[in-house]
Amino acid sequence: MAPPLSRRNLLQAAAIAAATPAIPYAATGRAAAAVAAVAPEEPSVWSVQPFALDDVTLGQGLFADKRQLMLDHARGYDVNRLLQVFRANAGLSTRGAVAPGGWEGLDGEANGNLRGHYTGHFLTMLSQAYAGTGEQVFVDKTRTIVEALTEVREALRREPTVLSTAGRFGTGAENVRGSYQYVDLPAQVLGGASAITLSAWVKPTHDANWTRIFDFGNDTTRYLYLAARNANGVPRFAITTSGAGGEQALNGTAALPLNEWSHLAVTLAGGTGTLYVNGTAVARNTAMSLTPAALGILTNNWLGRSNYSADPVFPGAYDEFNVWSRALTPAEITELQDSRAAEVSAGRGDLASYAFDESAGSTFADASGRGLTATLRRTWGAPSHPGFLAAYPETQFIELESRTSPDYTKVWAPYYTAHKILRGLLDAYSATDDARALDLASGMGDWMYSRLSKLPDATLQRMWGIFSSGEFGGIVEAIVDLHALTGKAEHLALAKLFDLDTLIDACAAGTDILDGLHANQHIPIFTGLVRLYDATGEERYLTAAKNFWGMVVPGRMYGIGGTSTSEFWKASGVIAGTISATTAETCCAYNMLKLSRMLFFHEQSPKYMDYYERALYNQVLGSKQDKADAEKPLVTYFIGLTPGHVRDYTPKQGTTCCEGTGMESATKYQDSVYFKKADGSALYVNLYSPSRLTWAEKGVTVTQTTDFPREQGTKLTIGGGSASFALRLRVPSWASAGFRVTVNGRAVPGTPTPGSYFTVSRTWREGDTVRVALPFRLRVEQAPDDPSLQTLFYGPVNLVGRNSTTDYLEFGLYRNAGLSGDLLPSLTPVTGKPLHHTLDGTEFAPFFEGTEDPTHAYFRRSEPHVVFGTIDSGVANPAKADGSTLLDEIWAGAPFGGKGALVTRVRSTVAAWVAAGLLSQADGDKVVTTARKASFAP
Repeated sequence: MAPPLSRRNLLQAAAIAAATPAIPYAATGRAAAAVAAVAPEEPSVWSVQPFALDDVTLGQGLFADKRQLMLDHARGYDVNRLLQVFRANAGLSTRGAVAPGGWEGLDGEANGNLRGHYTGHFLTMLSQAYAGTGEQVFVDKTRTIVEALTEVREALRREPTVLSTAGRFGTGAENVRGSYQYVDLPAQVLGGASAITLSAWVKPTHDANWTRIFDFGNDTTRYLYLAARNANGVPRFAITTSGAGGEQALNGTAALPLNEWSHLAVTLAGGTGTLYVNGTAVARNTAMSLTPAALGILTNNWLGRSNYSADPVFPGAYDEFNVWSRALTPAEITELQDSRAAEVSAGRGDLASYAFDESAGSTFADASGRGLTATLRRTWGAPSHPGFLAAYPETQFIELESRTSPDYTKVWAPYYTAHKILRGLLDAYSATDDARALDLASGMGDWMYSRLSKLPDATLQRMWGIFSSGEFGGIVEAIVDLHALTGKAEHLALAKLFDLDTLIDACAAGTDILDGLHANQHIPIFTGLVRLYDATGEERYLTAAKNFWGMVVPGRMYGIGGTSTSEFWKASGVIAGTISATTAETCCAYNMLKLSRMLFFHEQSPKYMDYYERALYNQVLGSKQDKADAEKPLVTYFIGLTPGHVRDYTPKQGTTCCEGTGMESATKYQDSVYFKKADGSALYVNLYSPSRLTWAEKGVTVTQTTDFPREQGTKLTIGGGSASFALRLRVPSWASAGFRVTVNGRAVPGTPTPGSYFTVSRTWREGDTVRVALPFRLRVEQAPDDPSLQTLFYGPVNLVGRNSTTDYLEFGLYRNAGLSGDLLPSLTPVTGKPLHHTLDGTEFAPFFEGTEDPTHAYFRRSEPHVVFGTIDSGVANPAKADGSTLLDEIWAGAPFGGKGALVTRVRSTVAAWVAAGLLSQADGDKVVTTARKASFAP
């Protein structure tokens, strides 16, 4: 193995690479992407490799049904809505599209500071959907997004340009909400006038308060402004030389209508100010002593921007803006309502006159004769690097570098959002061969490196340690994948700049510091560390990831495979004590699956795939509602595990992180069904799912036919030619008895061990058939901090009680337990509903069913009496100090070879409890007698 590369060596190599001229990308076609210095192959250190999504076709069944719902959503959703925020940020036409809202819009949580992330998720979904189905619609939508993002980046690289629109009289200039653009006028615009009229036609498109139609000032002390809406929602003009407390003002009486043209004019002369709206004087103040002459020459003379930095930019359109060095009469104001200024008695403004007739460029001509050309600008200037791409300004990235505490209303995980966009672009490139996607992704890598490589390590450590603001998701994994495609040394160096050393070092040393950490901020870090190990050979990365996984599973894992409560971790082993309505954030399960899968490529420990099955078949499938919807993906954010919880499939304000990962999960169900040994010597069957694998290197297909988990087994049929390899069939940890394998009808010798792989090695030929039997048993899993709180499993399927009570239900399960230890005979199956059972009037159903029924994932175990084969002995079930009962100890000996073996176990256990003074001899005799009388299911 190559020696580890230090961060300093990587940075030195990156500096050399950065000095090398870039190779331009062609517009389309992977063959044209000559930038790829390293072929995108699987890492050489992976002893097991995945198959591509298009190598595995889902057959009809549970996964295909869930996927179909998400595919329908993907087909029907207008991607121009996702692109709205990107186009707005670049000052481009949004083509009438309405942003999705929620986290993906300016009016969502934290002012939409996470917008853009959802588009990345959507790109990944489309790419996976195409790989899984081959449908052209998904390629078309992917290319629409990539083309638009290419246009957005190009627009951000240059000065903002005029966006013309239909004006009040002819052409107007539109200022798209979210563009952060304004018009900068020369300092001489007010001319030091002692009397003045300012007049503008505007069409506001949003009702935000304190947006400025104009604002001329030096700072927040000396200024005059006209706001489209004040705190009361009406227009306000003010002038001051002593800040807000000294404002002399005029307030309107009604709000300006949205999406309609309104004319506003202000006159100041002789100590009187008047505000006109659509030709009517709506406010007059006869005590206005201030005029522009009192303000002097002002440096900030803006249309659409406020001298108060927290105020929003004016969203809407402008047609004519005029400034006269006198107060127009009411009659002259009236004339302006139906004609351009040049066509009425007032004429064009003699101080400034802008008609906004321009349809290109970045400037507006002044028709006053003074030559005061105005310039269109961005409030935040320009990107620091031509590779910058985002749906908001670069300001969040800049502010993070000096931030010391979290505040998501100011900075909300900008590198997390960058990760989603980067990942989506890489997936788009992989799926469609569109080199523009790789060009955009590579540019983002170049831009991030240009920012972060300049920062001291202490600054980086502080940034990445800040809750929420410093969250960066799985960006390291994506950057390492990018490096595999581009071969740029600075891209690998960039990946290491995200090292959070305190976390890595603690986990590498096996020190659990997870208590109190935000779960989903940290889980994807470790997937990135595994990929960094792949690229650098630095052992601490892989060690940290393995140890971290063991800190989550099982100590912080709920039965369904989820983790976190209210998004955070508590101490290991505290499960009952953390159950709430906000447990099991769906993103956490998504990222734990990715990490488990990645670790399996290095170490084929069955525990990783056992967990994968658990979380996939329960939380992930159950997080998707069984309902079609073109507007929303219908995926949970949290899955509450409190009694009677009803899942919310339209969480928060929409377009959340969990809906994004939910879209991805539902289009890649087949990604871990099969793996192959890197040398081609073995095929791993990890999941029992109806599917068809095309193993091109071997020239064979493997078709799996099953209705698992509704069917307790599967059939695999070899097609194509002949090939020699070991078939490694996963023996789930729950498959404690009855796992059997036959090939062409003949039993395969060997003893399958639960939690392992059962291997069948031979030369396979077309038509060979492998049958696998996986008998299910009903079992319970106890909460480690409260063994009486339990959750029910039937094979891999978590069963939840459907009951509206909000108290924990109490159930006993030993009453009719079988000799095998199976608790299923105590339940009654529901006819016509596979995997549904009833117990004491409550129906139990698979967690994976995405309904809105109130559910009980955990229940209180109550076995008050010793009962065998439904016969009550009349003896109370005694318990030890640790809570374990006599029945627990008896049934811990299952499976039993027959009734005699069970009775023998009862005798010996009773004798021990009598000797310990925990049970009277008389009651012990009753227990033994009852066991002898009872009849037991197998």
